[in-house]
Amino acid sequence: VRLEESGGDSVQAGGSLRLSCAVSGYSYISKCMAWFRQSPGKEREGVAWILSLPDGDNTEYGDSVKGRFTISLNSAKNTVFLQMNSLKPEDTATYFCAARPCFEADHKFWGQGTQVTVSL
Repeated sequence: VRLEESGGDSVQAGGSLRLSCAVSGYSYISKCMAWFRQSPGKEREGVAWILSLPDGDNTEYGDSVKGRFTISLNSAKNTVFLQMNSLKPEDTATYFCAARPCFEADHKFWGQGTQVTVSL
């Protein structure tokens, strides 16, 4: 399984960014994917999760991004997005895409990360 993030950039507070994660080799019918982030000196934080089933998707969000970020999958189920609106300086971090077989608890597949910097 290969995950490759893109879309990281430097933006001003209040702005928006959309991160993309190209997924290959992930052949499970049900998709369990997520976005995490990590800043220097801080623990890795879960941002958004998506469970994609043949009959629909379920999503969850971390409290710090709820109402501002949206996770989604494209129709081909090979790209996961993170739409980030109303960005704050505290959203500055390296953002990682992750995936797991839905029958496993831990995310075992990770991308290399993409940097998001939000300035005042």
